[in-house]
Amino acid sequence: MQTTFQITTAGQGLYEFTRDVTNWCTGDGLLTLFVQHTSCSLLIQENADPEVQADLKNFFARLVPPTTDPSMSYLTHTYEGPDDMPAHIKAALLPVSLQIPVQHGQPQLGTWQGIYLFEHRDAPHHRRVVAHLGLT
Repeated sequence: MQTTFQITTAGQGLYEFTRDVTNWCTGDGLLTLFVQHTSCSLLIQENADPEVQADLKNFFARLVPPTTDPSMSYLTHTYEGPDDMPAHIKAALLPVSLQIPVQHGQPQLGTWQGIYLFEHRDAPHHRRVVAHLGLT
């Protein structure tokens, strides 16, 4: 089984789509999620406290600042905006695919885990996440 989830972002941050994935899953098997973009990532992360998402966004903004920051003056890919190359670096550091066991139609996530697209660009985007569920 395969489908594509469309996730609309409004700038940098984490966008949970656990409910969409759960509603699509059936049976038992292994779910693979893959984002078809080079400037965002996929994460399984805590979904109980929104401060976790804010702290992650802020940490990665400090780790990889925009190209306008003097510490990033060595970058040459700058013509798509000051957030573009840093977004590619963040996507290189973080996963772009996830694998999640599915049992009885339920992704086997922990109590406080959710599935997120981590948008690394400032502008809104329409992101595509391909899902493949290999049933057993």
